[in-house]
Amino acid sequence: MRAVTAFRLKKAGYDVHSVANGLEALGVSRETSYDLLLLDLLLPGIDGEEICRRLKVDKKLSSLPIILFTASIPDIAKRTLELGANDYLMKPFESSELVEKIKRLIG
Repeated sequence: MRAVTAFRLKKAGYDVHSVANGLEALGVSRETSYDLLLLDLLLPGIDGEEICRRLKVDKKLSSLPIILFTASIPDIAKRTLELGANDYLMKPFESSELVEKIKRLIG
């Protein structure tokens, strides 16, 4: 899923940095400047909810737009609000829907 999503976003003209687990995601989010974070809630290591919580309390990263995605959390809309994320997608999703959400958040 990660590789397909990265491929689709690159094809749409975006620069993409993809990582395999939550610890990597948290590390690169703090070390590198990004315009947006696309975050799966079910990640190995540190899950997406915890990453989102940590980033939203970090003064330097609290304004980083985050789109959550999941295939298995039925109350994702509520979770998105609780975590302070900007939007969400249910897997599987259409790449056009993802690109539309990204454009709304970062242009």
